[in-house]
Amino acid sequence: MKIEGSVALVTGGNRGIGQGFVEELLEQGAAHVYIGSRTLADAEALAARDRARLTAIELDVTREDQVAAAAARCTDVNLLVNNAGSYGMTTLMTAPDLGALRTEIETNCIAMISMVRAFAPVLKANGGGAVVNVLSAGAIVAVPVMGGYSPSKFAARAASTCLRAELAPQGTHVAALIVGSVDTRMSEHITGRVKATPRDIARAGIIAVRHNIDEHDTDPHAIEVRAFTARDPHGLAASMAKPFLLA
Repeated sequence: MKIEGSVALVTGGNRGIGQGFVEELLEQGAAHVYIGSRTLADAEALAARDRARLTAIELDVTREDQVAAAAARCTDVNLLVNNAGSYGMTTLMTAPDLGALRTEIETNCIAMISMVRAFAPVLKANGGGAVVNVLSAGAIVAVPVMGGYSPSKFAARAASTCLRAELAPQGTHVAALIVGSVDTRMSEHITGRVKATPRDIARAGIIAVRHNIDEHDTDPHAIEVRAFTARDPHGLAASMAKPFLLA
């Protein structure tokens, strides 16, 4: 689909990769972008940059009432960017309870599906359009130190495949972005690696939309993980488990 003249909704659009999408979509000619954020004030601060083309909306993707309200309000959307996510920074066994895992599964997978279900009729009415699901390299190789995050992204990747097949008949393309190291608040603790910028990821996402790419590796780290996994399907996962085996 064309980005020029499109109308997009970006969840988690007030910072990080979401903000990168907002900025890149405007630069590449989108007619309007809705900025979804759990905290309306954060989205409003970004929307103030261009009141003619940016609109802030309060949107917690785990709340079905707010998802439904967004779909009822944003009836002109033909591009949905599912970027909102959760990272508990814990392992499955060291988490004090299952709360963090439930939050990650709920936010990263179930809420993503909820957004697509709500906006599929909107996209269909506007000619089909596209959905971009922002995933992770942790969706193609299990990362033990990302105990809830990696499994939730694996699930979101599988869901993206299912949604792609279901929405193809209405002319809606579903792109899954495999994202590696990015310079965002979520990855502040990661050192010793060159990180892509949020705008880099957004540009890769827009390429996936323009060219109907089903699954797109967005940055050097994601490409490296994909190549390593192709060479040795179990080797990378095994290397990530070594710190636990040596403990």
